Amino acid sequence: MSADLSTPGPAHPAAGRPQGAQSAQALSSDSATSSADASAAGAGGQRSARHPLMWVPSLYLAMGLPNVLVGAVAAILYKNMGVSNEDIALYTSQMYLPWVLKPLWSPLLEPYRTKRWWVISMQFLMMASLGMVAFSLPLDGFFRASLAFFWITGFASATQDIVADGVFMTTMPLRDQARYSGVQGMCWNLGAVVASGLLVSLTGWLHKDLGWSWVHCWMAVMLGAAGMMGGFGLWHLRVLPPGAPSSVQGQDLRSAMVSLRASWVTFFQKPSIWMMLAVVFFYRFAEGFIEKFGPLFLLDPRDVGGLGLDNAALGHIYGTVGTVAFIAGAFLSGFVVARMTLKRTFLLLAICLNLPHLTYYYLSHAMPDNVMLIGAVVALEKFGFGMGSVGHMLYMMQQIAPGPFKMTHYAMATGVMALTKWATGSVSGWVYAAVGQQYASFFGLVLLFSIPPIVLAWLAPFPVKAHDPSDPSSDADGVQATGGGGH
Repeated sequence: MSADLSTPGPAHPAAGRPQGAQSAQALSSDSATSSADASAAGAGGQRSARHPLMWVPSLYLAMGLPNVLVGAVAAILYKNMGVSNEDIALYTSQMYLPWVLKPLWSPLLEPYRTKRWWVISMQFLMMASLGMVAFSLPLDGFFRASLAFFWITGFASATQDIVADGVFMTTMPLRDQARYSGVQGMCWNLGAVVASGLLVSLTGWLHKDLGWSWVHCWMAVMLGAAGMMGGFGLWHLRVLPPGAPSSVQGQDLRSAMVSLRASWVTFFQKPSIWMMLAVVFFYRFAEGFIEKFGPLFLLDPRDVGGLGLDNAALGHIYGTVGTVAFIAGAFLSGFVVARMTLKRTFLLLAICLNLPHLTYYYLSHAMPDNVMLIGAVVALEKFGFGMGSVGHMLYMMQQIAPGPFKMTHYAMATGVMALTKWATGSVSGWVYAAVGQQYASFFGLVLLFSIPPIVLAWLAPFPVKAHDPSDPSSDADGVQATGGGGH
C-alpha cells in the first residue's frame, strides 16, 4: 500500500502556531499516530459511525482498479489496437511517474479540505478521465489522446492512494489497522483481478464470440471501468469517514512547504540510506522487464516468437490464476518472516522473487501450446513474486521508514520502487529491439538482470533493529505488509 503523506493524526496543539518550524515539528512526530487513535472518537478525529467493513473493502478496491488499469491493462489495450511493442513499452512506462513523484505534491494537500474530500474528488475525476479514454479510441489520433487521459487517471490514482491510506490510518486505532490489514491487501488485489482479469477477459469474449471490433470492445470496457469509479465515489459519499485533519489543515501553503523540506532533510540523514535505496531500487529490477513484456509475449503470435494467446486466456492467467498465486506467496512469506525475522530471510526472499524468472526463459524456448501448462508456469513466477515482494515492502517499512516523518519516508521509499518500474519499462523496448526482437534472447538478459538484486540483498544493511520498542506501530506495519497489498 502506498503511504499517506498527510500527518497521521488529528489537529495537533501546534497547528495554530504561525511559525513554520513549529508546524514542521508537529508533522514530524510519530506520536501523532497514537494521538489519532486515542482521540478519534472526539471532535478532532471525527470517527465514523460506519463499520469499517462498510468502507475499507470498497476503498481499496477503488485503489487497485485504476492502478492496474494504468500500469498494465493499458499496454494490452494498445497491443490490441496495433501499436508496436517498443512504443507500448516506452509510452506506457511513463505513466508510472505519478507514483514516483507523489511525495512532491502530497504535502501540498494537507492545508486544504479533508482526506475524504480528496478521495471522492479523485474517484469522480477518474470516472471522467477513463470515460474520455473510451471516447478517444475511435479517433485517428487515439494513441496520443488516450495516453493523455491515462496520465490524468494516473495522477488522480496516485493522489487517491495518498489520502485513502490516510483515511484508514487516522480513523482506526492500531489494533483495528492490524485487524483489517488483510482486508486491505485482499481487496486491492481483487481490484487488480477485476482490471487485469475480468475486464481483459471481457474484451476477448466481445471480440471473439460477438465479433466486435477491438475499438468497440475497449470502449465498452473503459466505460464500464469509468462507471465503477463513479459508483465508488457515490458509495463513499455515504459511508467514507473524513479522516483526522492534518496539523497544518486550514493554514497556508508555507507550512506544508516547511514540512516537505524537513522531511527530505531527515530522510537523507538516515544511516546507510544510499545503500538501502540501492537495495530498494534493484530488488525488483529484473521483474520490471517481465512485468512490461510478459503480457506482450503471451499475446504475440507464434510466428514472431510469442505464445499466441487471446485476451480471454491472458485475462484468466494474469488476472485470476496469477493474482491468486501472488496472494498465496505473499501470505506464506509473511508467516516465514514472522517466524524467522526479516534480516534472516531477506536474501531467501530476494532469491524467491528472482529465481522464478527462469519460467519465462523456459516458455520462450519451449513454446508450449497447452494453456493450462502456460498458466501453471506463469502462476509459479507470480507465486515467487508474491513471496519476494513482502520482503521488499517490509524492508522499506522496517529499515527506511522508522524515525521522524515515518509515513512520509515510507512513501519516498515506495517512490523509489515506482522509479524502478518506470526505468525498466522505459528501456525494455530498446532492449527488446537490441536483441533483434527475439523473446528468447530478451528473457535470457532478464536472467542476467536478476543477479544484482540477489547480490544487493546479501549486502543489504539493517541499521534499525527489528521490533524496536520505541516504535509502537512497528508491529502493525509488519502485519499490514503481509496482507498481500500490491501497490
